[in-house]
Amino acid sequence: MTLSAAPAPTSLLAVERLSDRLASILAAQIETGKLRPGDRLPTEAQLADAHGVSRSVVREALHQLRLRGLLRSRQGSGAFVQPPSVTQPLVFDSRVLTSPLSVVQVVEVRRALEGEMAALAAERATPAQMRALRMALKALDAATAAGADGVAEDLLFHRKIAEATGNPQFELFIGFIEQYLRDAMRVTRANEARRSDFANAVRAEHADIVKAIADHDSARARRMATRHMQRAVLRLSEGGVTPAAS
Repeated sequence: MTLSAAPAPTSLLAVERLSDRLASILAAQIETGKLRPGDRLPTEAQLADAHGVSRSVVREALHQLRLRGLLRSRQGSGAFVQPPSVTQPLVFDSRVLTSPLSVVQVVEVRRALEGEMAALAAERATPAQMRALRMALKALDAATAAGADGVAEDLLFHRKIAEATGNPQFELFIGFIEQYLRDAMRVTRANEARRSDFANAVRAEHADIVKAIADHDSARARRMATRHMQRAVLRLSEGGVTPAAS
């Protein structure tokens, strides 16, 4: 089966990625027994040729399957189908950006997470972590000013907040969900870049979060981070990306 690129999207919402579609095809082959536990998958180059995609698409698809516990890599030997596990790994739907509602849902997940991370960071951040957080904010502002999408810088900013909590589990969880946050963040940031009032508000909200953390005010940090996520949802509505609230 050869994959083909989908038509360009007509809105800020992305179409399903080729890597998601390839991951679904391979997962179905594993689940139906066409690929059995212990079977070695074709090489990246062979999969790319067979499905008409780039090797980077193949690598991302295989990464998704490893996160789901369906594949295991052996150094120098390739990827192998894993036996079924008694425990199920945490997996989000790869079609997470197929509707405006799903983008809002990702932001709501972030609201619960970011508020608590900011509060803990305010209690625990070391001077070195505060310097790293300020540098990340500076890089994000510079990317925005330069007209870049700022997605990588925005992700780094929130990753530094996770690090400042002193809890490595937050860092691990953020690292996992970044694959979903990245695409949702492209939608929110593209929307915010279209209006100067949106962009200015986002910059001020980020600065408020950093100041609250620097002041070791956990209640305010939680409030500022939560408000930032709430306003992101409102901006999606005001920008016409999602339906206006009734």
